[in-house]
Amino acid sequence: MKYTIKHFKQEFKTDRDCLDFLVKENFKDWKCPKCEKTQLYKVEERKSVYACSCGHQVSPLAGTIFHKSSTDLWLWFFAIFLFSNSKNGVSGKELQRQLGVTYKCAWRMAKQIRKLMAQGGFMLSGKIEVDETYIGGKNKNKHAHKKTKGSQGRNTTDKIPVFGMLERNGRLKIQRVVDVRGDTLKLLIRENVEKGSQIMSDEWQSYRGLNKDFKHSVVKHGAGQYVKGIIHTNSIEGFWSQLKRSVHGTYHCVSPKYLQAYIDEFAYRYNLRNSETHLFSRLVGAVYGKLT
Repeated sequence: MKYTIKHFKQEFKTDRDCLDFLVKENFKDWKCPKCEKTQLYKVEERKSVYACSCGHQVSPLAGTIFHKSSTDLWLWFFAIFLFSNSKNGVSGKELQRQLGVTYKCAWRMAKQIRKLMAQGGFMLSGKIEVDETYIGGKNKNKHAHKKTKGSQGRNTTDKIPVFGMLERNGRLKIQRVVDVRGDTLKLLIRENVEKGSQIMSDEWQSYRGLNKDFKHSVVKHGAGQYVKGIIHTNSIEGFWSQLKRSVHGTYHCVSPKYLQAYIDEFAYRYNLRNSETHLFSRLVGAVYGKLT
């Protein structure tokens, strides 16, 4: 489903349009705790307050990412629209230019919107590709006082390890990890993949022993083998490529503290790539936890 800037501007012209939309979509089953009536009316003299005829007041923004924000609600909705229509992410500087707010405000808005994209607690099943990668700048490109000792690849000490599990033709789960040791990776697999599923990986030693709970198949990348019938990790590696291009091209660098939030953002887009509901509707719905 397409949802363009033309559709957005037709539907949302003012803050009041955004507020009315939130009330219409999320207070359908609302019942006044005081008199049990179901009708809400806008309190015109107050910015974001609705009230029942008995006088009981409700703020549709309470408990949401918009709560206590002095930024216009229309700008919040437009920021969510930009996130929903972007394949490669939206940086804080881009939001600053598009919305005409300070960088501090734009960065906070982006941080709050990414909270709506947090990965859920679903389980993966069927044919599962697993792989790990590393995110961060190359050691040789860093300032001298920031350089660390260590080689590239799985023994590197200057990048952040990230582990992924992808359901063939389905969803994926991505997690920043402290290391790529067997205990770490196998625990994540057991927590997120149903027993009996078919795990596909490369020959990295940390995956040894998975055949106790899963059907484990291996492709030997070190020997130049990348596909063995239906056994491969090409899908998860394709996601890594997209993720790294986007991080490098849009954000340039991401701090370890917030890396998981950025990973969640790209996993969210991937998992909903075939959704019939546009991401804008899903993100606005997620403000109240109605859509995931």
